[in-house]
Amino acid sequence: MMTLSLALRNLLRNRRRSLATLLAMAIGSTSILLFGGFSGNINLEMHTRIVQRGGHLQIQHRDFYLYGSGNPSAYGINDYTQILADIQNDEVLKKMALVVTPTLQFGGIAGNYVASVSRTIIGNGFIAADINRMRSWNDFNLRSKAPVSALEGSAADSATVGTGVARVLQLCDSLKIPNCPAPDSQPTSDGAALPDDIAQLTLQETPAGSGVPIASTRRIEVLVVNSRGAPNVTSLNVIRAEDLGVKELDEISVMMHLEQIQRLIYGKSEPKVTAIVLQLRHSDQIQVAQDRLKPILAKYSVNQPLVVSDFRFLNPFYVQTAQMFDTIFGFVFLLIGGIVLFTVSNTMNTAVVERTVEIGTLRAIGLRRAGIRNLFVTEGALLGVCGAVLGMLLALVISIVVNRLDIPWLPPGNVETVPLTIRVWGETQMLIGTTIGLICIAVLSAWWPAYRAARLNVVEALRHV
Repeated sequence: MMTLSLALRNLLRNRRRSLATLLAMAIGSTSILLFGGFSGNINLEMHTRIVQRGGHLQIQHRDFYLYGSGNPSAYGINDYTQILADIQNDEVLKKMALVVTPTLQFGGIAGNYVASVSRTIIGNGFIAADINRMRSWNDFNLRSKAPVSALEGSAADSATVGTGVARVLQLCDSLKIPNCPAPDSQPTSDGAALPDDIAQLTLQETPAGSGVPIASTRRIEVLVVNSRGAPNVTSLNVIRAEDLGVKELDEISVMMHLEQIQRLIYGKSEPKVTAIVLQLRHSDQIQVAQDRLKPILAKYSVNQPLVVSDFRFLNPFYVQTAQMFDTIFGFVFLLIGGIVLFTVSNTMNTAVVERTVEIGTLRAIGLRRAGIRNLFVTEGALLGVCGAVLGMLLALVISIVVNRLDIPWLPPGNVETVPLTIRVWGETQMLIGTTIGLICIAVLSAWWPAYRAARLNVVEALRHV
């Protein structure tokens, strides 16, 4: 207690230098916490978007992740309705799972023959009501919301496409897509006639009495290969274009009702799906859910190897981005920590020089070397504690002010601007880790000057001018 009292009084003897050191530490702590809160919120934004779109877990054929994009129907899941029922009836899983829904990925060609344009696509068939429930997941209380799928409640032949698909198929005007320029030159073909063979297939697949002519500017024809290897075509009414945020994905994506694409690919055969998606209440339940799924899937894996993959495995870009921000945060901490190290060390070295006679006097009246060393180390620790705590308080105040300003910005993976958010309050691990880290750096900075002070010769110290 005496050492602490003396250390505090020594710091107050030279208020300007102590205040300058304290502010340097506080600004460093504030900078670390603000950057950590900013990068942490980006991580949570990406985490949320991925879980909203693809759930926490997906049950797939073992080889679908590596080879499924070439021929998705070859990796369909048999008896998927029974698997769904087993999951929904499991005593543990039914309490953790918010949504359990099947999806079917397919590849093909989409064409707008009125405009004489077409392009290759990768599509998804899903249950629109389930997808909209998934998009409402917001376990981290973010201030942004995912767009609602327009397919819910729409006709069976409805579809949504990426804005890139709409642009290439020249649907911008009919869908009223902003900032979607028309091509400089029009195709030479008048596009008036649909090829006879495709027209016949389209007529077979178009629901009777739809009331929408084939030549409608919102209608496209989608050609796929069915499960028997034969081509099949359906006519779809595009009701909305969605910006998916990634140009490569935006220019190939077509979304439609699950039953429609199952009928197109499997006909009267038993329908299949390429994935069963599970969205959990909380992300920390993933491991428990995986362990619970293993015995359920073992019953159905005799003739089809099934695996459960979490969203991190299915989205390596998210993992790479999170690791990148963690690395940058570590680099920023080391950089600012180095500045704090030299700042506190310089302050302590100056104090040792100025108080050389005082140190000699204390040693002459019987204070041991350990006492001198502890005195200066305690001064460094006090600077570290006060600077880290002040920096934490400044970071909390600045983050609250920034969050109240609702500054718009576009984070990775989003297609619409969201309010800029810096998550400092509630990030206990980051707050405690940064505070303890800076205190340790301050103590380390003071240790060498304290060691030098303790090693001073008493006689030479008393003669110091």
